[in-house]
Amino acid sequence: MKESTHTEREKKEVVRAGTGIMVMRGDGKVLLGRRHDDPEKANSALSGEGTWTFPGGKHDTRLSPEENAVQELEEETGLVADPKDLTLISVTNDQGPKAHFITLTFICKKFTGEPSVREPDEITQWEWFSLDALPEPMFFPCSKAARNYQDGVLYRPL
Repeated sequence: MKESTHTEREKKEVVRAGTGIMVMRGDGKVLLGRRHDDPEKANSALSGEGTWTFPGGKHDTRLSPEENAVQELEEETGLVADPKDLTLISVTNDQGPKAHFITLTFICKKFTGEPSVREPDEITQWEWFSLDALPEPMFFPCSKAARNYQDGVLYRPL
């Protein structure tokens, strides 16, 4: 069977799923990672090099969205969470020049461990920030998810 190839246009026309996880400590601060400045290393179909982002990634179809978020969290930060302790806080429609994602973002308030850089070629550091003082530039899907959470809105139509 011949392996299929996709043009950039065909790739953009396919809507993919992504999951993000807003980890929040007891003091209300959230965990953000700084994406590598090199676009190749930042590893996102939606670009995002040099921006701050929540842990997360493309959806693995073998997992539930909650399981996927927990897996991404552990792979990227070393933090451990239970999928049953997550709450959906945002659904965003994220389109860039090369890709289109529907992103489900969950909040996680119960976790164990301390964050560490596990994928240094992609994320260069993890830091805690107040929701009222998020760093710039933010990865646009995460900025939209944070705003949805702050405003108590799950989804904003285009």
